Amino acid sequence: MKRWVPFGSAILILLVLVSCAGTSKYMRDVADPDIAYAPAANEVIVVFMRPSTFAFAIQSGVFDVTTEQNELIGIVSAKKKLAYRTRPGKHLFMVTGETADFMQADLRAGKTYYALVNPRMGAWKARFSLAAVHKDIEPDKLNEWKNSSTWVETTEATRQWAKENTGSIQRKRDGNIEKWMGKPAAGKPTLAPEDGF
Repeated sequence: MKRWVPFGSAILILLVLVSCAGTSKYMRDVADPDIAYAPAANEVIVVFMRPSTFAFAIQSGVFDVTTEQNELIGIVSAKKKLAYRTRPGKHLFMVTGETADFMQADLRAGKTYYALVNPRMGAWKARFSLAAVHKDIEPDKLNEWKNSSTWVETTEATRQWAKENTGSIQRKRDGNIEKWMGKPAAGKPTLAPEDGF
């Protein structure tokens, strides 16, 4: 009987690990896991990755808040990644959970940039931060993050979710943006033009 314990334990661990990948009824898994997103000459792609399984039951909304509008990018669950096509130039991105946090970016045309969606403990549920992935990142580490996350894309359900939660999203932005703007430059995650791949 004892010889089956390690096998049974291995199966249990595998089931737990698989179950820790987040899912969202508002997002669609991309059918081709090897799909490659490449920017056109006059656009930029920002890939938001959430390789961590921490707080896998809580989803994180990501937005482009460069203007007064909260432009939906998508919902990034645990072990998922999302490609955002946008214009070059300066941007401000926001991630929401219990609260909101931000990341600034100055993006160069024809490049692909990477950002991490990092969960952390909150008072009631998970909070999230955005971390810029800089060009000097070790290639093995970047590949580890990329390979441990699978692609998702937005759907009409994603847009409907954002519409239904407009008030909550705006309150989180209003309640946190001034504090973030008041941080010293070193305390603000930033994607610089040279961070593009």
